[in-house]
Amino acid sequence: MSKILVVDDAAFMRMMIKDTLVKLGYAEIDEAGDGVIAVEKFQTGAPDLVIMDITMPNKDGIQALREIKQLDAAAKVVMCSAMGQEAMVVEAIKLGALDFIVKPFKPDRIAKAVKMVLG
Repeated sequence: MSKILVVDDAAFMRMMIKDTLVKLGYAEIDEAGDGVIAVEKFQTGAPDLVIMDITMPNKDGIQALREIKQLDAAAKVVMCSAMGQEAMVVEAIKLGALDFIVKPFKPDRIAKAVKMVLG
């Protein structure tokens, strides 16, 4: 079973994503509240998928994505953020993000992204 790391500075967002993943049958889910912790947990936990917010304190999702891709070029990362951040989306895709989910997101959109990436 795949291991997933959910990264968002808002605890309720992490919980929403986690609930959706649990309903999809994923049990190994770790969480991080910012990009610094995300990179640390990526190194120690080697998740199969990272679902990460862009706007976070300490280290944003773009910086964390860049570092994660340096650690593992094959890392599977799906970014999520609010509307109106098209430049950030383009940057994330250029850096290797596999998909982008717009907040507020619906559970079926998360399911689609996870299925696309993990198969």
